[in-house]
Amino acid sequence: MSEQDQTVPKPLPAAEDDPMPQRKRTFAGTRTQIKTAATFYKVASYITGIMLLLLVVEMILKYGFKLVAYAGGTHLDGAANVFTLAQEGQVIGGVNVSIAILIAHGWLYVVYLLAVFILWSRMRWSLGQFIAIALGGVVPFLSFIMEAKVHKQVQLDLAANPDAVRRY
Repeated sequence: MSEQDQTVPKPLPAAEDDPMPQRKRTFAGTRTQIKTAATFYKVASYITGIMLLLLVVEMILKYGFKLVAYAGGTHLDGAANVFTLAQEGQVIGGVNVSIAILIAHGWLYVVYLLAVFILWSRMRWSLGQFIAIALGGVVPFLSFIMEAKVHKQVQLDLAANPDAVRRY
């Protein structure tokens, strides 16, 4: 190799000749739409997290202590019931609050998944991120942790890519 070859750097290829061009980051919505989706996700994650904790308490009572929560109705001895924890079948005509918690959590998890999908699609994140965020609604306390993490990520992505937001 000659001395001249060592000192002169080779020119960089033109951007249009780059075999691996860097794709510009884009979002699927305006800044307002993204912030609204993030707020919807935040509310849904807190509600789902609280309902999941209630569900855990309900399962511990039901399977650990054989107790079910009832609202209203009457006890077998004829006494009126306002709210009680009793063995199944000990209250007549009351509302089984344990089953209500199960049903409410199931439907609220569907709303949580909708909120996750809307935010995920607006931010154009990977499928792995969708799955990780969606699991926040099935593991106790994880929805609170994921909400903080997702909120921070949304803020960082919006700040780092101000030109990626659609302008209608």
